[in-house]
Amino acid sequence: MNLIFLMLSIIFWLFVLLIFHSYIFFPLLLKILAKNKKNNTFVWDDTDRENLPMISVVMAAYNEQQVIEEKINSIFKTNYPLDKIEVLIGSDNSSDNTNLIISTYAEEYKQIKLFAFTQRQGKANIINQLAEKAQGEILILTDANVYFTESTLYHLVKHFRNNTISLVGGLILNTNLKKNGISIQEKTYLTNENILKYREGVLWGSMIGAFGGIYAIRKNAYHPVPLNFYMDDFYITLHVLQDGGKAIQELEAICYEDISNLMKEEFRRKIRISIGNFQNLSVFWKIALSLNKGNGFCFFSHKILRWFTPFMLIDCFIISLLLFNQSSIFEYLLYMQLILFSIPLFDYLLKKINIHSVLLRFITHFLSMNLALLIGFFRFFKGVESNVWQPTKRNQ
Repeated sequence: MNLIFLMLSIIFWLFVLLIFHSYIFFPLLLKILAKNKKNNTFVWDDTDRENLPMISVVMAAYNEQQVIEEKINSIFKTNYPLDKIEVLIGSDNSSDNTNLIISTYAEEYKQIKLFAFTQRQGKANIINQLAEKAQGEILILTDANVYFTESTLYHLVKHFRNNTISLVGGLILNTNLKKNGISIQEKTYLTNENILKYREGVLWGSMIGAFGGIYAIRKNAYHPVPLNFYMDDFYITLHVLQDGGKAIQELEAICYEDISNLMKEEFRRKIRISIGNFQNLSVFWKIALSLNKGNGFCFFSHKILRWFTPFMLIDCFIISLLLFNQSSIFEYLLYMQLILFSIPLFDYLLKKINIHSVLLRFITHFLSMNLALLIGFFRFFKGVESNVWQPTKRNQ
């Protein structure tokens, strides 16, 4: 019995250590290692903008009539040379006024090319086809609800003067935050993700996964996303790293996005992300085997451990149940876990009477994110028949 107790105790504390490593120790380590280090400095500056490459802004759109006009305007209000920009928009069988709005703007801006597909295909399939048609040396992959600033395109593209860099991620700032939902918690999570990705890029050129709303990639580094794959941005980034290219984050390539505030909508999106995570793990798992290299260390610490956190949480709870009669420590740990897992219910009841605790909502957000990971894992094993998506409801 003592041997079983010892083995289960070791497993429990190992899982606790791994969870803490991914969410606390790894970010702290990156902060220490990246101190006083700078991002790539071999860039095109103001003196040689005439040498900037031709770029292709590539975007899939489905029923985006609420945002597509502002999106197009933000693309062309730029300090990047307009004669070096083309815009390829694939409308995924939109049934609203998306196509009409794009066609109207195409009359004003000859750089716009609309591809109106008559069958739903999903974002990744649309992007694959547009990337093949693109004439630019650099592809700017973006979403319809992510709005550029005047200098977004320049700050993304300037790094490609350095031939070792294959992919550059932008910085998305979230707007329209509301206390009565999960937008504050989601913004905090995404802000921390941006910091991690920036430091991964600074240290090793190993940014693990660009945000799909805005990033740039060399056309010759683009790999078509497989059929029925979610998380096309992650697949494309990991392929760049697998091929030996560098991926970095540029904090001056600022964009704005209206973040979702509805728990139900964000939970649905997180399940879709989870499916894509495990699809990508099935393809790129070998990267994580090289823990002594930046790519492997970041992939394992930043992503893989988080994807398996729900399993570790469940195992820790089961071990506490098995051992709570054997040790007062595990008795206390069991009570702590029971309290932790009951917080989403408590938060829900408070919300019903219009009381919103930011701290409790953070715990609810964390646990719901892990539940979505768990559901996504089993849906991945069940098999994915289509990656056609329904856009997340926004706060406009």
